[in-house]
Amino acid sequence: MTDSKAADPDSVRLTARVTGMVQGVGFRYWTARKADELGLTGSVRNDDDGSVAVVAEGPQPDIVEFRRWLGSSQAPGRVAHVDEKVSPAEGGFRSFQVVG
Repeated sequence: MTDSKAADPDSVRLTARVTGMVQGVGFRYWTARKADELGLTGSVRNDDDGSVAVVAEGPQPDIVEFRRWLGSSQAPGRVAHVDEKVSPAEGGFRSFQVVG
């Protein structure tokens, strides 16, 4: 069974790679908190190259707000760049998790 938001035809998936000083500054935890605030599902994890990988699903307006936040000065650390892709939601998440 999938999350009802993901079953919504207006739901989308954001896949992002965040670079800059984003590890060791609480970035994953604040990202999860923002995702929870917006009611998004997905995950965030540190990658070995120093970047942070984010996958988030939810209604398009909430994903737009999340994308804006990821690259803003409100996000912890110093974000240099956000590579992102938006695609249809797949519905594989039940909550937003910090992994790895």
